[in-house]
Amino acid sequence: MRPRIAVTFGDPAGVGPELVAKLLALPETSAAAQIVLVSDAEEVEAAGRDAGVPIQLSTEAGDGLPRLHPTRGVRPPGGFVRRQATAEGGRWSLDALSTALELVREGEVDAIVFASLNKTSMHLAGMTENDELHWFESVLGADPVGDGFTCEINVLPGLMTSRVTSHVSIAEVDAGITSERVLGAARLLDRLLRERGTSSPSLAVCALNPHAGEGGRFGRHEIEIISPAVQQLREEGIDVQGPFPSDTIFLRARTDEFDGVVTMYHDQGQIAMKLIGFDRGVTIAGGLAVPICTPAHGTAFDIVGEGKASIGAMQHAYEIAVSVAAQRAAQRTAAATPA
Repeated sequence: MRPRIAVTFGDPAGVGPELVAKLLALPETSAAAQIVLVSDAEEVEAAGRDAGVPIQLSTEAGDGLPRLHPTRGVRPPGGFVRRQATAEGGRWSLDALSTALELVREGEVDAIVFASLNKTSMHLAGMTENDELHWFESVLGADPVGDGFTCEINVLPGLMTSRVTSHVSIAEVDAGITSERVLGAARLLDRLLRERGTSSPSLAVCALNPHAGEGGRFGRHEIEIISPAVQQLREEGIDVQGPFPSDTIFLRARTDEFDGVVTMYHDQGQIAMKLIGFDRGVTIAGGLAVPICTPAHGTAFDIVGEGKASIGAMQHAYEIAVSVAAQRAAQRTAAATPA
C-alpha cells in the first residue's frame, strides 16, 4: 500500500503554501502516496492562486487525490499578514502540525511533510522550545526508536549530516559536546542512512576546534571526547572516521568519500550543505517515531507570491518522507511475519 502522508502549508506569510500547491500539481506526487492535506478550503484556494495551479482534492474514496482534513486552527478575522512574522501565522502553523501529529497518534498517517516555518512567528505564538524538533518531542512524548537521541538531520542527494548541538548560542556549544551526544548523533545518522537504502554507510566526524585542536594546543575536545567516541562507534561496527577539521571535510564528503558527516554545531554543517545544494536541502526531525520532513530553506518573505520560489527542496522532502515511511512499514511487516 502507498504510504499515508500528512502535508501542511507551513507559515501562511511565507512561500510554503505556493510550494505545496506546486507539489500537489505534479502527477507523481499523488501517485507516490495517499495525501492528507491538513488545512482549510480558504488556504487551499489562496495557495493555488499564488502558485498559478488549482489544487484538486478528493471527492470520493479511492480517486487518488489529496484528502482535505480540517486543521484545529482558527483563522484570524482579517486574514494573515503576509511577508512578516506574526503570532497569528505562528499559531496557525503550530495548530496544523498539532492536527497532523494527532493523525499520527491515531494511526491515520505514516509521515508528515510541512512547508517552511518561521521560528519568530512560532515563539510569538507561545512556543517555548528552541525549535520545532523539540516541540515535536514535547507533543509526541517519549521516542521508542533507537536510543532516544534526537537531532535535525540535513539531507542532500548523496549526503546526510547530523548535529551534536543545534539551536543553541555559540557560547553554549562547548558544554553540549559530550561523548554521549557524539555517539547519539552518529548512531542516528547511521540508522537513517540505512533506512534510505545505504547498506554500509561510511561516516566522518567533524572536529570542534580549528585544525582539530592541533594535538591539544587549542582545545582538548578532540582528544578527550570526540576521538574516544569514534573509537567506541567503530567497536560497535559503525564505519566511521575522524575527527577531521571541519574546513576541509566537506570537500571530501561531496566527492562521495563519505555518506554522512557528524557535525558539532548548527552552522558547521549548514553553511556547507546550503552551499553544496540549497535548492535540494531537506531537514528530517531525526530520532522520532514518525518521519517528519521539511525543506531546509526558510519562509523567503521577500519573494512571496512572485513565482520565484523553487520547488526542489519541497519535492525532495516529500520524496524522503514517502521513502522512509515505506521502508519502516516494510520493516514492521517483516517483523510481524512468522519465520
